[in-house]
Amino acid sequence: MPEVLKAPLVVEFPFTRSLGPVQSAFLTGLRERVVLGVRTGDGRTLVPPVEYDPVTAEEIRDLVEVAPTGTVTTWAWNHEPRRGQPLDTPFAWVLVQLDGADTGMLHALDAPGPDAVHTGMRVRVRWAGERSGAITDIACFEPYDGDPSEPTGQVHDGRFDDMVTGIVAPARLDYVYSPGRAQSAYINALSEQRTVGERCPSCRKVYVPPRGACPTCGVATSEQVEVGPGGTVTTYCIVNIKAKNLDIEVPYVYAHIALDGADLALHGRIGGIPYDQVRMGLRVEPVWTAGGRYPDHYRPTGEPDADYELYKELL
Repeated sequence: MPEVLKAPLVVEFPFTRSLGPVQSAFLTGLRERVVLGVRTGDGRTLVPPVEYDPVTAEEIRDLVEVAPTGTVTTWAWNHEPRRGQPLDTPFAWVLVQLDGADTGMLHALDAPGPDAVHTGMRVRVRWAGERSGAITDIACFEPYDGDPSEPTGQVHDGRFDDMVTGIVAPARLDYVYSPGRAQSAYINALSEQRTVGERCPSCRKVYVPPRGACPTCGVATSEQVEVGPGGTVTTYCIVNIKAKNLDIEVPYVYAHIALDGADLALHGRIGGIPYDQVRMGLRVEPVWTAGGRYPDHYRPTGEPDADYELYKELL
């Protein structure tokens, strides 16, 4: 049985968003060690605040200050904290209803163990030493056995010096990817500078990269077919924004390429030609680097352009 391939894969990008007046006031307030909620038309106080009543959809902007102490309404123990979580030692995820609020806030509770956590326990905010106007300005919650704080309930105008108007939240997904039988064969062939697809036993189309099943007929595929190495540019785009950690100067061209013998176009970068001379129908071939496991880019072969009728179904 061939080796099952697997490899760690990370998808990561910064998510940038602007803040409306409610969220701006809430996050700026955290920077100033003030917790704000928003009051609905029927008198409920929602923390964290939202801009629209989740029941009536009415726009709400009446901000009120609540206490930094509260009560745990439910919880779950986290035995193995992951990268980027609030604490690097085991902790509890808790919903805390702050004094003066009618809803719960999800955050971390620093506790010595699960036996020290229970529904109904009293907690308070532990503020971060350095605050910037983010939910992480609350470092976590901690057990609290002092006198109950009086909820202020005071109306707040939401104004602070140097208001936070936008945030950048890093989004990251770490997982282990296993390509399966069909794509494992495809990847292994690439390491030999060959491109292999699979033919559908029903419609006879050759799919590259192979998927293990025909997306049109829904039947399993197993017959391997070597395609290329040459191919035809079916369509393309000019990239003008330099990607982080990608050592390619802009502008450059990324194209869909129908390899000879394939019935599905794959994508690749076009090199060896000025970006403004790339065109549909351009005949190209792969360029491999020493030790590379896949083509670094595709370059023109010097052949005449392919006739549109030969690749129009592969756009």
